[in-house]
Amino acid sequence: RRPAGGGGGVSKVPDIRLGGIETPIGPPGSQTMLLDKLRSARRFIICGCGTSWHAALVGEYLIESMCKIPVEVEYASEFRYRSVVLRPDEDIVMVISQSGETADTLAALRHAKEAGCITIGICNTVGSTISRETDAGCYLHAGPEIGVASTKAFTAQVMVLAMMAAKIGQGGALPDSELHDIVRGLAEIPAKIAETISLNEEIIKEIGKVYRYAHHMLFLGRGYNYPVALEGALKMKEISYIHAEGYPAAEMKHGPIALIDNLMPVVFIANKDSIYEKVKSNIMEVRARKGCVIAITDVGNDELDAFCEYVIKIPTTREELSPILTVIPLQLLSYHIAVMRGCDVDMPRNLAKSVTTE
Repeated sequence: RRPAGGGGGVSKVPDIRLGGIETPIGPPGSQTMLLDKLRSARRFIICGCGTSWHAALVGEYLIESMCKIPVEVEYASEFRYRSVVLRPDEDIVMVISQSGETADTLAALRHAKEAGCITIGICNTVGSTISRETDAGCYLHAGPEIGVASTKAFTAQVMVLAMMAAKIGQGGALPDSELHDIVRGLAEIPAKIAETISLNEEIIKEIGKVYRYAHHMLFLGRGYNYPVALEGALKMKEISYIHAEGYPAAEMKHGPIALIDNLMPVVFIANKDSIYEKVKSNIMEVRARKGCVIAITDVGNDELDAFCEYVIKIPTTREELSPILTVIPLQLLSYHIAVMRGCDVDMPRNLAKSVTTE
């Protein structure tokens, strides 16, 4: 057993190299032709499984915000088994897979191609089936992931989606001033990830010691960080074997609040962004029911310290890019709890790195 594997994957996140939009078809200049088609699309459909599906949800927010084009996110495993109306002249179908070999995602890709849609792939493995069968796409260049649970690939997927959304929105829905600020923000991400890890490694270990025997956990976020809450819950389930659920924070009132007591840790992603006050209100609702609150917020925001058991502080970045940073403490928390519980973080039971069967 190599218990450092999962944490090592997180610590290597700052070293990720990212490529641009690459297309295997057409003469020189075909990237320009592709961008024209992407910019004129009436709808994007993004398919993925597991962690890649969570990245796709972040992509939905990014593309709709920067490009003003409607987006639908589909589980690849469900996409071809329902009557999705595909319009080849209007729809772009994007598939996301770390390995490029995920069976359900490949099936969704082939279904879209049969319908005549332009297909875009985002994957990490050069020469994979998805990279060969899509019309165009982008490699993550994140390097190999040793552990089964995806960590740095999620980060790279979100960064690539942010860059693609910015490129598609350039000269149109996205003002130049915003574009330049996003590019600067992306350039600062590696240093901010390293800072996030150095600032919080010890407090996350302490949180892990306190809650390593928890039976259930709840992860809550809103906006761009709702998908991160889902991803945090998935990581906790995958490698720590603790039952965890992720929800939009406002949906807590519609059922999950019944589960909250003084034994259930509730993790809030509470960046000081456009909906911070709403999330703070949700935190107070949990505190009123004696829930144990762990909050992730920005460095310099001391407002939550008084009524949360633990507060994890991360560097401030643009709201659109915040999932790249907020996911890091959640990955580390799952990792440390798993190690403390004696779990194999590299090879969790019943899981495979690349799911090649339906």
